[in-house]
Amino acid sequence: MAAVQALDPIAFKLGPLSVHWYGIILGTATLVGLWVAVREGRRHGWVSDVFFDMLVWVLPAAIVGARLYYVIFQWDYYAQNPMDIIAVWKGGIAIHGALIGAITAGYFYTRKKGIPFLQMADIVAPSLLLGQAIGRWGNFMNQEAHGGEVSRSFLEDLHLPDWIVNQMYIDGAYYHPTFLYESVWNVVGVAILVVLRKFNPRRGEIFFGYLIWYSLGRFFIEGLRTDSLAFDGPVWLEGVLEVLWSPMYVLFEPGAMAYGNIRTAQLVSVLTVIAAVAVIIVRRSTGRAKVKYLDAGEVPEAT
Repeated sequence: MAAVQALDPIAFKLGPLSVHWYGIILGTATLVGLWVAVREGRRHGWVSDVFFDMLVWVLPAAIVGARLYYVIFQWDYYAQNPMDIIAVWKGGIAIHGALIGAITAGYFYTRKKGIPFLQMADIVAPSLLLGQAIGRWGNFMNQEAHGGEVSRSFLEDLHLPDWIVNQMYIDGAYYHPTFLYESVWNVVGVAILVVLRKFNPRRGEIFFGYLIWYSLGRFFIEGLRTDSLAFDGPVWLEGVLEVLWSPMYVLFEPGAMAYGNIRTAQLVSVLTVIAAVAVIIVRRSTGRAKVKYLDAGEVPEAT
């Protein structure tokens, strides 16, 4: 068999500085998401400065949140190597942490600007999901966040181009392209959210729909991965998560876990779905969801 050549994770070099595809892809994801949000914001009469200003709040919070989340769930290592906590270039960020940081910063930004948080959240929800879809290709270039072993024929049966199949050849074996599964899932979610807003749903429900859609996909795809953040939890909780994931056994085997028995991302995803559905029900049943997505709302002033 001919040697399988992986793609170079380094895009180019500027003297001693190596520019990685991972950073380029994440930067592209941010810019594309910002552009989509600005376009939708204009339909609501919002100037682009509102989103540029928000990005100044949200982007640092997302980076810090992504790193802290990872560090917390790898504390045994970082407690012994505290200087590595800031060594982001060595890897170790988590999307759930980024979302927690970004949503928290976005909430305080909207409070400062005097606009409803859910109005802003609805506008940017498709942008978040699209950014996540693009960002997963950074994992592809780094040959990380993959699933368990599969055969080359399995990947070829998915009608994937050779450059994707070859990139999933790592240390003598082929692996599930879980980055691709999640990216495609997120793109489908973007389309659903765009269609949903044409029906003028109640304020907040596009955002909650985003949380539900992403979390459902993440729960099932996470079960295939071999690099999950995890912890040792009660046996009953392990059993609940296994039952919820059981439909996947028809076609797949779960990815091996390096440690722990509870995948953090799966637990967070389940809790997110429950919380989002509960909030929708409570807001509707208490009459707090009367305002629709396209109803005139607060228009932030330009700064």
